[in-house]
Amino acid sequence: MTDQTLAPAADLAARNTFRMPNESTEYRAARNALLAEEIELRRHIERVAVQRRALPPGGEVRGNYRFIGQHGPVDFAALFGDKSTLVTYSWMFGPQRERPCPMCTSLLSAWDGEARDMEQNVALAVIARSPYERMQAFARERGWRHLKLYSDANGEFSRDYHAIGKEGGDEPAFNVYTKRDGVIRHFWAGEMGFETADPGEDPRGAPDLMPLWTVIDCTPEGRKPTWYPSLDYPG
Repeated sequence: MTDQTLAPAADLAARNTFRMPNESTEYRAARNALLAEEIELRRHIERVAVQRRALPPGGEVRGNYRFIGQHGPVDFAALFGDKSTLVTYSWMFGPQRERPCPMCTSLLSAWDGEARDMEQNVALAVIARSPYERMQAFARERGWRHLKLYSDANGEFSRDYHAIGKEGGDEPAFNVYTKRDGVIRHFWAGEMGFETADPGEDPRGAPDLMPLWTVIDCTPEGRKPTWYPSLDYPG
């Protein structure tokens, strides 16, 4: 379906029968105007998803990538399991860190609850440069049960796929790969960073991968510019 065959968003918003207790006429008018924008946003998200799915074949994966997981050493192809698509997240938990990145950890805590659902469709691997035992110890501390963790044994994967910054530190990286007819290729990566951030906003992708921010964005306070998740909270 094309945009030309869709009803105007304002027309769909006008059909909205939602009414909240004691709301004013001014509130309803503003809310329906916002609803029209939300409909347009939904449509734009779908247009972007269609464009993403139509990407031409990406670069072939050729590196000598080695990982250590729950069952010992594996190569890159093994991360796919029985799936033809692999999603990887590079967790900022290198050996130089005493504790992992709180923002990455917040994201992965949410993903742990979704991991089994995701893996009905795609393979999912969380990769870091710390030893596997160290990663697993933190996962137990955090209460993670379903994420598949892998240590980047020789660091080559992290270097090639942008999980190491120019100064040698950790960077978060979200990558998708395909395996078709025996050939593994890179499909897509999150490429939004500091260079693509708008003034006054933290760098982030769109749609945002973190459920935390999706919920916070629906509140009147929005994202507080000086607040970030922590690994622990008092009480």
